[in-house]
Amino acid sequence: MKSIRLSLILLLSVSSLVSANEEAALEHIQSFLDFATYNEGAVTKAQLASTDVSQIQFIDTRPAEQYAKSHIPDAINIDWREILTRKDEVPQDKPVVLYCNTGLASSKAHLILRLSGHENVKVLSGGYREWTAADSSQ
Repeated sequence: MKSIRLSLILLLSVSSLVSANEEAALEHIQSFLDFATYNEGAVTKAQLASTDVSQIQFIDTRPAEQYAKSHIPDAINIDWREILTRKDEVPQDKPVVLYCNTGLASSKAHLILRLSGHENVKVLSGGYREWTAADSSQ
C-alpha cells in the first residue's frame, strides 16, 4: 500500500512538472505569434538578387535523396524533421535561408528554429521550385 501511495505521489509530481513545462512552452509560442507578421520570415528569390548570396547559409530541408539529386549551391541538408535535434548546425552569425520544394516543410523548420532562439532565419518563398523556375542552369 505504501508503494502505491508513493507511486501515486510521484506520478502526480511528474504530471505537474509536465503541465508547467507545457504551459511555459505555450506562452513562449504565443509571445512569438503576438508579434509575427503575416509573411513572417519569408524572402523571395527576387529579394535575394540584390544580396551577396555567398554570405547566406542556405539549408535544404528536403529529404537527403532530393538534396542529392539537386540543390542550391553550397546549401547544407537538414531534413525539416531533424531541425530541432540538429539546430546547433544552423549558424547564428549570418543570414540563413531555409527551403524545400514549395516552402511548406521549410516553414515548419523556420517556426521551430525561431521558437528555439534563431532570429536570423527566413524561408525561401516558393521553395526550390521557384528558385529553379527562371534559372535553367540548376
